[in-house]
Amino acid sequence: MSDPTLTDPANAWARFGWLMGGIWLVFLYFPAAALVNSEAAAWAVALGWLGVAAFAASYLTGFIVGMRAPHGRERPVTVWLFVAALGCAALTIPAIGWNATSFTPFLMSYASYLLSRPVHWAANTLGPALIVFEIATAGARGAAPPWPLLWIVMMIAAVNTINSWLIKRSTAADKLRVELATSEGREAVARDVHDLLGHSLTVVKLKAELASRLLELDPAAARAELDEIVRLTGEAISGVRGTVTGFRADGLAEQLTETSGALATAGIALDVRGSASALSPAQAIPAAWILREATTNVLRHAGATRVVVTFAPGKLTVSDDGVGIGIEPGADRGRGVAGNGLRGMSERAAAAGAELRIESAPGQGTQGTQVSLTW
Repeated sequence: MSDPTLTDPANAWARFGWLMGGIWLVFLYFPAAALVNSEAAAWAVALGWLGVAAFAASYLTGFIVGMRAPHGRERPVTVWLFVAALGCAALTIPAIGWNATSFTPFLMSYASYLLSRPVHWAANTLGPALIVFEIATAGARGAAPPWPLLWIVMMIAAVNTINSWLIKRSTAADKLRVELATSEGREAVARDVHDLLGHSLTVVKLKAELASRLLELDPAAARAELDEIVRLTGEAISGVRGTVTGFRADGLAEQLTETSGALATAGIALDVRGSASALSPAQAIPAAWILREATTNVLRHAGATRVVVTFAPGKLTVSDDGVGIGIEPGADRGRGVAGNGLRGMSERAAAAGAELRIESAPGQGTQGTQVSLTW
């Protein structure tokens, strides 16, 4: 998966990145001043002005195009525009000679922000080296050493290196965030599918067993159970599709109805205290999933005869009188979690900003298990 913040031309970096290049246009003062004071032939000066104008156009175009690509990835056009800018700078040499080195800051910045890391290091090393060579040979040419230009390119080399490193780190962080979000999304889908199918298939199994027993005793009742199995499998398929596409069709009230029917099929009494409307719409979504998974656990493991579902403002409690559930070694008995289902409940509660508490006394008869979801 690609990161849209890096590749989408509509983002701010892509739309305004050319300003990064435009900032450095102030340094065109140096070649322009050299052309104004040049004593070269008119054709050379005219060629120099053409070179300056074409250089500015190539340079800015490179930034406009290049900033639309992820940092550190060259687009072929940016490489060619760099070569074109270098050639345009060379057009000023007949008129201004060594003063053409004043294009160095531009080329260094271009390489740092638009080209690969090796080109960045080459440009930001060779640029200062070229100015040092110019200073070293200035006496032999009877020219003034361009010390200010040396300090400028040294500063730019440092700034370019730091900025390039920061951008690279930001890009890596963005990529990591996308990978983390993708991983969390996969875990969420896996959790949702587990919760949904675990509950649905458990109920289907119970109804299939009941239908098998009723085939000879009461064919009409058996057919009714088979019809119910068809309905449940259809709902399970729709639920999986909804999970994959990110929609949640089941509300808390609907899930309570499903729970009632599933428990009735298994011969388990249900006592509902309070109303599902006690929870806000935002709380009802995770509460429905918790109720679904708690019901599945009762049907699969509890061996219970009675389940109590209690609704209160900001709280859902599901308790049974079964045999209790196992607790992982070393876990807090008040927060025991065993298996993917209960672990999924815990993760879902945390994602909803709620506290999940599971109290159980395995093997101790009537205490059973109590699952509480509290905001």
